[in-house]
Amino acid sequence: MTTGPAASAPEFDAARLDAFLAGALPGRVSGKMELERISGGQSNPTFFLSYPETGARLVLRKKPPGPLLPSAHAVDREYRILKALAGSNVPVPPVLLFHGEDDVVGTPFYLMERLDGRVFHDTTLPGVTPDERRQMYFAMADTLAALHRFDWQGAGLADYGKPGNYYARQLRRWGKQWRETKTRDIPAVDRLIDWLGAHLDASEETTIVHGDFRLGNLMFAPGEPHVIAVLDWELSTLGHPLSDAAFSCLPWHSTPDMYAGIVGIDREALGIPTQAEYLDRYCTAAGRKDGPGNFHIAFSLFRFAVILDGIAARAKAGNAAAENAVAVGEMAESFARRAEALIDA
Repeated sequence: MTTGPAASAPEFDAARLDAFLAGALPGRVSGKMELERISGGQSNPTFFLSYPETGARLVLRKKPPGPLLPSAHAVDREYRILKALAGSNVPVPPVLLFHGEDDVVGTPFYLMERLDGRVFHDTTLPGVTPDERRQMYFAMADTLAALHRFDWQGAGLADYGKPGNYYARQLRRWGKQWRETKTRDIPAVDRLIDWLGAHLDASEETTIVHGDFRLGNLMFAPGEPHVIAVLDWELSTLGHPLSDAAFSCLPWHSTPDMYAGIVGIDREALGIPTQAEYLDRYCTAAGRKDGPGNFHIAFSLFRFAVILDGIAARAKAGNAAAENAVAVGEMAESFARRAEALIDA
């Protein structure tokens, strides 16, 4: 077993994993296993596994070690949703197995195929033509629409979350987090909590929601403007579809120095559609009459502001995953003010 040059050593016995996979996937894995950790911290630790002898290229995602909140880092839910979506119009990596015991890598884990594609964390999508860039934004809209049209009840996911009353529950959750963990006073956040509560979308519409649907969680085909996989399903649940649609609009409400924003750049020259064009494409593909309004987008901005301040709170306590956690947390007020501008529009 070898590890990649930039990888940190795994917190488990790689030889034990190698032996387990040899028995679980006969013919797929043999010879020397190469292992590279690609993420960790507050997310589910993720590893690339490769077997040059057979050409197998796999991805392992595991629950972090140590004490965790009861509902946090539920890799069994990730495996379940990926398996349910397999073969549907929602592109996901093929999953191979789930192991719910601690005897192999110390915590439960699942294994999936590693795909070849492009992942862009820069929402200007560098290195592509304006026409391809426009098509990629529309591919994002089409993919989200496919998710929201997925028959979750027919797929046996009726117990994947609580249907209905989504925004009321979310406002309680994020309002509570703000009150209990805030690192500074941001009057805009307090005002948003009151305004959002008075203007709740109380519709009972329910679909599978990804929870973090954005360009950076999509994998595009090499050289082609279509999505081959939606990644990072750890926040997925049953919820209101417009929460995903609104969250995917955040680049149109933030600057590049905030968080992957496109405000202030020449979007027309780059081929990036307007928010209205993007949402029109989503609504057409989803069979919807209306997309997210100011309430939905303001809520997404508010939620993101609270998340960012939460990162700052963990940094202050010495528990943040990212080195730039304090700087990220300081963006919370900028997002709250963007939301405030929407409710005043």
